[in-house]
Amino acid sequence: MQVTVQSRAAAPAVPAFASRAVLAIAGVVAIVHLAFSFDGGYWFDEAYMLTIGRHHLAWGSADQPPMAPALAAALDWLAPGSVVALRIPAILATAGAVVVAALIAREFGGDRRAQMLTAGAQATLLWPTLTGHWPTPYTLEPVQWLLLIWLVVRWIRVRDDRLLPTLGIVAGIAAETKFQVFLLCAILFGTVAIFGPRELLRRPMLWAGVVVAVLIALPTLLWQAGNGWPQLRMGPVVASEADALYGGRTGVAAQLALSAGFAGIVLSLYGIWQLLRANELRAYRFLGVTAMVLYIFFVVTVGRPYYLGGLYGALAAAGAVGFQRRRLAGGRRGWVVWPAYAASIATAAGMLWFAWQSDQGKTPRTIADQAATAYADLPAQDRGDAAIVAQSYIIAAYLDVYTPTLPTVYSTNRSYGYFPPPPDSARDAFYVGTAPDELRPYFDSCRRLTTDDGDQTEWLCTGRRASWQTLWPRLRHLNMT
Repeated sequence: MQVTVQSRAAAPAVPAFASRAVLAIAGVVAIVHLAFSFDGGYWFDEAYMLTIGRHHLAWGSADQPPMAPALAAALDWLAPGSVVALRIPAILATAGAVVVAALIAREFGGDRRAQMLTAGAQATLLWPTLTGHWPTPYTLEPVQWLLLIWLVVRWIRVRDDRLLPTLGIVAGIAAETKFQVFLLCAILFGTVAIFGPRELLRRPMLWAGVVVAVLIALPTLLWQAGNGWPQLRMGPVVASEADALYGGRTGVAAQLALSAGFAGIVLSLYGIWQLLRANELRAYRFLGVTAMVLYIFFVVTVGRPYYLGGLYGALAAAGAVGFQRRRLAGGRRGWVVWPAYAASIATAAGMLWFAWQSDQGKTPRTIADQAATAYADLPAQDRGDAAIVAQSYIIAAYLDVYTPTLPTVYSTNRSYGYFPPPPDSARDAFYVGTAPDELRPYFDSCRRLTTDDGDQTEWLCTGRRASWQTLWPRLRHLNMT
């Protein structure tokens, strides 16, 4: 296998990396997210990741690959019960994405100002601003996508085939984090095949990188295959939840764009235009097409508004370089860019405040405390006979992290439904949720234990009519309701 390495002298020159400015912006991002990690509780998805990592770590789960749960378990082992320590990988990933986005701008020929504009746009993206300190797959994913894009863009400039196996390593790790990277890679292959540079697809080291990626991703793919590919059923589940969460397809279409933030919207839209039309970025045209295809796909399939979070930085980089050329040619652009940055910073501050309020965990702790109190109030015999079953994975995760003195918590929802069922020695079910409708057909009776003005009530279902081993496959489901 031949490895082609083009010398640095032969590669097109690029400006120096604006390390001080870019690292300063990334440092501010990291410090802010670290500061907002103190004096708070768990976000429901990070509680979910922590629970999987603590008690059920495997090569996969129903709706998530193992990377985020494994990181959560590792940090929890190093610093048991520390929310701040748990969030360090997420904070580093969020700050790292700022640096990688600026590096992409540099590869496009961006000078110090263009790199700073790109870093600023990445730093004020709405979704990372909200979630950038929560150890979840959607927080770790953007930096992985940006690394993939940076490696491809850099290869196009320097033609160093040693970059291509690294591309495979990053893709494999990204697949162990979130499966959307498969879609990104498939569309990138297709757009490169159509728009070039097709030479990339002829490189043996690229296909060696593909093999590396598959080998890294293989364990979680085997887990999915062995459990009936529950991840494939998550697409319809996500689409079915979109009406309530995001306003349906129209809401997703709008929020996919708005998630870029005001500065990100301006730079990304101009960046797509530059990628499609500017001769200087002709070699990277495939990237603009990839962004449009992914946007259309996620709107049509009614995905989550954060699914494009790993692309905005690269598009902003192209836009920043486009504005750089206008500036150097004597054109004006401040009347568009600077107001957008001011709006982005203000919006980011509001999102951070909302994230901090969400972190306070008053409602989650109330959910957990109410359930723990109701369980403790049961007669000792009833407690000994009952398995704790939560209606949703969110409630189950809150019970797991906030009430560790409770016995094992079970749920039929999402990944919990694929964990081992309760033992048959648990003849009854202590149910936490709105109503135990899912259990009623399989129990003689269910009686209410508490009354709550919200959606949470505790119930005791008695007289189980079949073994848990028999019931569990019938009960497990991926929908929230």
